[in-house]
Amino acid sequence: MLILGIETSCDETGVAIYNSEKGLLGHKLYSQVKLHAAYGGVVPELASRDHINYIMPLIDGLLKDCNLDIKDIEAIAYTSGPGLSGALLVGSSVAESLACALGIKSIPIHHLEGHLLAPMLESKKPQFPFIALLVSGGHSQIIHVKEIGQYMIIGDTLDDAAGEAFDKTAQLLGLGYPGGAALSKLAEQGVKHFDLPKPLLHSNGLDFSFSGLKTAVLYLVKKQSNLTKKIKADIAYAFEESITDVLVKKTIQALKQEGLNRIIISGGVGANKTLRKKIISECKKNNFEYFFPDLKFCTDNGAMIALAGALRVNLPNKNNYSFSVKPRWKLSEI
Repeated sequence: MLILGIETSCDETGVAIYNSEKGLLGHKLYSQVKLHAAYGGVVPELASRDHINYIMPLIDGLLKDCNLDIKDIEAIAYTSGPGLSGALLVGSSVAESLACALGIKSIPIHHLEGHLLAPMLESKKPQFPFIALLVSGGHSQIIHVKEIGQYMIIGDTLDDAAGEAFDKTAQLLGLGYPGGAALSKLAEQGVKHFDLPKPLLHSNGLDFSFSGLKTAVLYLVKKQSNLTKKIKADIAYAFEESITDVLVKKTIQALKQEGLNRIIISGGVGANKTLRKKIISECKKNNFEYFFPDLKFCTDNGAMIALAGALRVNLPNKNNYSFSVKPRWKLSEI
C-alpha cells in the first residue's frame, strides 16, 4: 500500500511516500529556519502562511520524483497534533481534502509517535517492546513502548526540555536561533574547564529538569570579563557534558527498571554526537541493543508520519473526513 505522509506541526513542511512492502520511496522537506531566525523563535502566523505556500508544490514534486500520480496513493497520514494550531490546520485540511477527493483512508498521527517510530525507517529495525528516549525541541520523555499505540511515559520534563535548554544556552552564547546544532559544533572545540550542575542526576525517578542548568549557564556567562570564543567553547562543552550525562543515566536506569534490553533515541537532540556516543558506550557495557534514526529523520519530517500511517493503516479508524487539530495532544491519550 502507498501512504502519503504530511507533517506541518511547527516550522518544517515535510511530505513522504511510504510503500508498506518496499519501505520509503521518497521524501521532501522545506525548513522555515531562515524565516524565523530574524525573530529569535518561531512566529506561528508566519509558519502557517509558509506551510500554505509550500505544501502542494512539495507534494507535486514528490509524486513526480517517485514517478507516481496522486491517484496511486492509497492512504494519507498527517500530523494532527501536538504543535502550532495554524500549522496543524494546514496539513490536516490538505490531507483530509485530498483523501475525501480520492475516496481513500485518512490517518491522523500523533507527532511524537512519528518520532519514536522513526528508527523503523532504517534497515535494522527495533522489535517491540523497547524504551524510547524522545528528545526534541519541546519534549524530553522516556517512554515504555509495548506496541503500536501502547505507550507509557515513565519519565518526563518538569520544565525546560533538552532541546529548549540547548537553544536557550546557544542564545546566551550569541549563537543565534535555532542554536542547538551550532552549540554542539562549538562544544567540539571546548575542553573541561567549567563545572555545571547535572539536575536530578542522582534522583530515584526518571523525570528531567533543565531550567536550573540553563540558569547556571546564564550566571557563568555573566561572570566572564571577556567572553572569548575559547571560553564560549568551554562553556558549550560543559553544558553538553552535563545534559547528556543526565539523559544517558536516566535512560539506562529506565531500561533496567523496566527489565528491557532495547532502546531507541529519536527527536532533534537525538542527532547529538555526544549523546549518541555515550548511549552506545553504556549499551555495550550492559549488552543492550540501541537504535537511532538517520540524522535527516531526527528533526520533523514527513517520512516518520508516512511510516506511522503504514503501521496504523489497518487499525480501526473513523473515516468521515472531518478533523480537529490537537495542539496539546498527550501521547498517553492516543
